[in-house]
Amino acid sequence: MASVRIRDIAPRLAFQTHPTPTAQKIELVERLIAAGLPAIEVSSFVNPGLVPGLADAEKVFAAIPRSEQVSLEACVAGPGGLRRAIDAGVDRAWFLLSVDEDFSRVNTGRTIDESLTVLADLREIADGSGTHLGTYLIAAFGGPLGPPRGPHDIRPLLDRLTGIGVHDWILADSCGYAAPPHITDMIQTVAPLTGGPHNLTVQIHDSRGMGLADVAELARLQVCTIDCALAGSGGHPAAPQARVGGVCTEDAVHMLHLTGTDTGIDLPALIDAATWLDTVLGATGPGYTRHAGPVPTPSDSTSPQPAVVWA
Repeated sequence: MASVRIRDIAPRLAFQTHPTPTAQKIELVERLIAAGLPAIEVSSFVNPGLVPGLADAEKVFAAIPRSEQVSLEACVAGPGGLRRAIDAGVDRAWFLLSVDEDFSRVNTGRTIDESLTVLADLREIADGSGTHLGTYLIAAFGGPLGPPRGPHDIRPLLDRLTGIGVHDWILADSCGYAAPPHITDMIQTVAPLTGGPHNLTVQIHDSRGMGLADVAELARLQVCTIDCALAGSGGHPAAPQARVGGVCTEDAVHMLHLTGTDTGIDLPALIDAATWLDTVLGATGPGYTRHAGPVPTPSDSTSPQPAVVWA
């Protein structure tokens, strides 16, 4: 059976725009761990004045039980954030690097060239710390301020990342531009730079309804790690009205299981966690599986069936 590693980004993506007590953030991570998620993006160590919703990152990490089976991860934007992440015992820290020049200035106040200089310094800080450093490629497939992008548009940036010794990348379809043909083109071009698709992480957002199709294509291409967001949650502090939620983790897992791809995730527990999170966020999230229920199996006599009343 084929397998895919799902990394859930909901704790960071949802709570960076939705004020939430620390205890609920901790509970979400605990629910994801209980459902069998192997990797979770817990929070961001960034300027709390810009992202006040994640100012409690240290408290959240301190309260989460550690396991060798679960990678607890976070975003960072500079040396101070990386040092905070290291002190908190973060397993993997991801630098916020934008592929779009204009958005780079808006998001972090730096040009892409300046960001690469900072990333080179971060690599030296991370070496030997116990925290692995990788980088986001925000809007790798296009947007938010420009047209779609293909692999040849970002290839010069990838070469520069290789040159400074950062080889672990998240290709983020941050604005939901990618359709399966774009996914295929990108992976076939980029994967050889990382030693194969099994070394890549791709983050899927469902802004335009192509998320599950993209996840299926990534699984077909044998991409190792796919980023999703429980209950389709997510938002950006600089654009609170934008539709930037990740593809629903529970829908992606359900679809992968039906197509014979193993995730190691307990789907009923995941659906319970998604329903709980949607309530926390105000019952506004998208998604199908938690509303309709999973497709029943022949041996599943307990699956709820809709009541039918003839007029």
